[in-house]
Amino acid sequence: MASLKRALISVSDKTGVVELARGLVALGVEILSTGGTAKTLRDAGVPVTDVAAYTGSPEILDGRVKTLHPKIHGGLLGRRSIPTHVAEMQQHGIGAIDVVAVNLYPFETATAKPDCTFEHAIENIDIGGPSMLRSAAKNHEDVLVMVDPADYARVLGALNADTVTPALRRELAAKVFQHTARYDSLIANYLERQREEQPTVRFPAILSLQYERVEMLRYGENPHQQGAFYRELGAREPSVSRAKTLHGKAMSYNNYLDANSALELVKEFDEPAAVIVKHNNPCGVAHGASAVEAYVRARETDPVSAFGGVIAFNRPVDLAAAKEITSTFVEVVVAPRYDQEALAELKRKKDLRLLEVGPLTPSARDGMDLKKLIGGLIVQDRDLGVLKDLRMLPVPTKRRPTDEEFAACAFAWKVCKHVKSNAIVYARAGQTVGIGAGQMSRVDSVRLAGMKAVLPVKGCVMASDAFFPFRDGLDAAAQAGITAVIQPGGSIRDREVIAAADEHQMAMILTGMRHFRH
Repeated sequence: MASLKRALISVSDKTGVVELARGLVALGVEILSTGGTAKTLRDAGVPVTDVAAYTGSPEILDGRVKTLHPKIHGGLLGRRSIPTHVAEMQQHGIGAIDVVAVNLYPFETATAKPDCTFEHAIENIDIGGPSMLRSAAKNHEDVLVMVDPADYARVLGALNADTVTPALRRELAAKVFQHTARYDSLIANYLERQREEQPTVRFPAILSLQYERVEMLRYGENPHQQGAFYRELGAREPSVSRAKTLHGKAMSYNNYLDANSALELVKEFDEPAAVIVKHNNPCGVAHGASAVEAYVRARETDPVSAFGGVIAFNRPVDLAAAKEITSTFVEVVVAPRYDQEALAELKRKKDLRLLEVGPLTPSARDGMDLKKLIGGLIVQDRDLGVLKDLRMLPVPTKRRPTDEEFAACAFAWKVCKHVKSNAIVYARAGQTVGIGAGQMSRVDSVRLAGMKAVLPVKGCVMASDAFFPFRDGLDAAAQAGITAVIQPGGSIRDREVIAAADEHQMAMILTGMRHFRH
C-alpha cells in the first residue's frame, strides 16, 4: 500500500465520520478538518489539524472561504507520478492529501422547508465542498475521494487490506461527479423558479434531470431489450416509484408501467375504488362501499382481460378483498396499505407482487410529464385537469342529463382521462361497462366499447376523450343503448353531432377540456 500521509474531512452529514477518522488515524494519517466537523472529531478524541492552521490562512467572509487555498487544491491536484508536480509542490510547501471525505451543505433540505428565504437558500450553496470534491475526483489516481458515508467502511477495509484498486478509485470519482452534477442542477432549478418575471420558467432553457438507479430489470419491454428502473430524486408524491415491495417476484418493466397507470387512475376518486389495468389500459374500474365491493364490480367489466392484470386500490386491502384477489391470477396489487390478515392471504401466492404506497390523501400532485424521442425530449405539465361540478357545464341538447346520468358521466370522464386515445368509456354510476381504447378512428372506439361490454349497456352513459368529428359515433352509441354523452366539443360538426344526440333523445355535456393520452 502506498504511504498515506494526510486526509481532509469536512462534512455536513456526520454519519460515520468519527469511525472513518479513527480508522485513518490508526493507519498513521494526519486529519485536516474544518468547523463543525473538526469539533465533532475532537469531542470524540480524534486528533485533528484545522485547515486554517495548515494553510496559514484564517477562515474569512463568515466562513465563505475556508478551503479555497493552493495548499489544499495543490495537495489534491498534484500528480505524484510526475516529477515536476512533486518538485513544484515541495517548492511551495504543499503536502499531498491522499484521502478526502466531503459532503455538501444541505441545499435540498434547506430549500424544501416552507419558511426558507432566498437569502438562506443562497447561504446553503456550498462552494468549497464541490471544489475539493472535483479536484480530488479529477486526481483519483492519487486521491481516494468519498462523498457518501455508505462508502466509508469499505474504503477503510480496502486500505487496511491493501486492496485499493484503480476500479474502486474510478467508481468513487464517478460518484462524486454524479453527486456534484445533481447538486448544481438543484441550485440551477431553484434559481430558475425564483425568476418570477419569466413566464416560461417552468420549462427552463436547460432541463436538468436527476434519477438514481434502483434496480436492474430482467429485461425491458421485450426479452431482447435490457432494462433498468430509476427513481426521481427528491420526489415525494405517493407513487409506484416510491412504493415498498412487501412480497412477490421482482417487478418487470411492464409491471411498472401498468402499476403506475392503475395507481394514477385510482387517485382520481374520493370514494373507495379499484382499478384493473392490462397492457397499460384500464379494463375495469368501479366504486364500492368497500375495497372488495369495488374490486368485484371492476372485475365484472371484463373478467377475461382482468385475468393476469394489475390492480390498484385507494383504500387499505382487507381480508375480504384479499380472498377475491387470490381467487384468480393477478400480477401486481398496489394499495395504500394491507391488513395483516390480508397480507397472509395474499402471500399464499408466491409470485404475486404487493406494493404499498402509503396514504393517498391528501397528496400534492404536480410535476412534469416527459416522453423521450430519439435525440430529444418533449415535456408538458401532467394532465391533472379536473371537472368539479358537471352541472355547471354547457348542455347543448334538448334533454338535460338526469341525476343518475350526471353521476355516471362524472365517473366515466375520470376513467376516460386514463384510457389511450381514441378513448371511449361506457359506464353507469360508479362502474365501467365497456372500454374502447387506442383505435385510429373514434367510431371504432365506440363500437369496440360495445363489443367489449359484458354487462348490459342499455341505459349507460358514454365518455369521449376528444370531440366527435362526425355524427357516426353518436349513432353507434345510441344503437348500443347509450342515453347520455360527455365530451369536450369543439368540432366543426358539433351542430350535426348535437342534432344526432337530439334525434336519439340523448343528453350531452360539453366539457371544453380534452384528455388525449398517446
